[in-house]
Formats: sequence, C-alpha cells, structure tokens
Amino acid sequence: MAATARLEFRVSPEDRSRIKRAAELAGEPVGTFARSAAEERADRILREHEATTKVPAAFFDDLMAALDAPAEPSPALAAAAARLEETLTRE
Repeated sequence: MAATARLEFRVSPEDRSRIKRAAELAGEPVGTFARSAAEERADRILREHEATTKVPAAFFDDLMAALDAPAEPSPALAAAAARLEETLTRE
C-alpha cells in the first residue's frame, strides 16, 4: 500500500542530528529511518498490549489461590504412576 498519509513531529536539533547520523549509518533517508523506527515501536507496543490478559481482581485472586493450593493427584494419574513403577526395573 502506498504511503499517502502525512505525519509530522518536531525534535530538538540534537535529536535531529542523532537521527540523521543513525539514518546515514543504516543507509536510509531520514524520513524512511524515522518512519520505520516509529512503525517498529508501534508494532511492539501493540503486540505487548494484545498479549496482555485482563481479568477482574476477584478472578485473579481465585486463580492465584488455586495455583498456591497443594496439588491433588487424580485417580487416573495415580494409577498411571503405579503402572509405571510396576514396569520399571531397577538395577
């Protein structure tokens, strides 16, 4: 898709020099460099935001309590462990 929307921002002379130098080292025009840097940061922030799961406080507290509670093995798991012990030979 062709870039047709315009976005402008102001920077200090020191920041402009630093951005220009970095763009030169990357072999890119300043506009391309600044645009790609802004796009990369936007993508990273959006990914982080989308990866966050928000739940009500009460749900979170219940979840943490369940995770902190001692585990109780299921009968099927206990039976499988017993079968494994029967089949293992120890030297």
